Amino acid sequence: MPSKAFETLPNIYLVGPMGAGKTTVGRHLAELLGRDFIDSDHEIERKTGATIPWIFEKEGELGFRQRESNVLNELTARPALVLATGGGAVTAPENRKFLKQRGIVVYLYAPVELQLQRTFRDKNRPLLQVEDPEQKLRDLLSQRDPLYREVADHIIETNQGAARELAQRILQLILSPSDT
Repeated sequence: MPSKAFETLPNIYLVGPMGAGKTTVGRHLAELLGRDFIDSDHEIERKTGATIPWIFEKEGELGFRQRESNVLNELTARPALVLATGGGAVTAPENRKFLKQRGIVVYLYAPVELQLQRTFRDKNRPLLQVEDPEQKLRDLLSQRDPLYREVADHIIETNQGAARELAQRILQLILSPSDT
């Protein structure tokens, strides 16, 4: 049973690279808090009735990013939410603003080796449908890591524990009076 103290917490937004565990950890965190959980990529697919690879193919990354910004603006305006963002959500300045101003942002950091293990066979990740997915993950992390850190209130390394344990650690960080 979630504590009454959780009711006053702002929204919690999970950012980080693909394969960091945002969706899995987010579901556990939402369960602990007694809140709704939404994955922004799943919400985009639900609203459009199309898969992300299809959107990338038909509209390109730019079209997808516009849809993503619209959905993030909408979702971050809702109360009592745990939200997992897409890996590239932080690339748009307006998305970073929505996240930073409307809740607590937790950066789930995962080293490239772990990202590769978790995404290796996933065909639903258009940016990884390249000749060298490992190099693509390295490039994306080097571009996006500073942006994740810019918006983050807390950083958690996802290679140190199971999803449920990570959700509990995030909750402890958020409830801790000291800034870490």
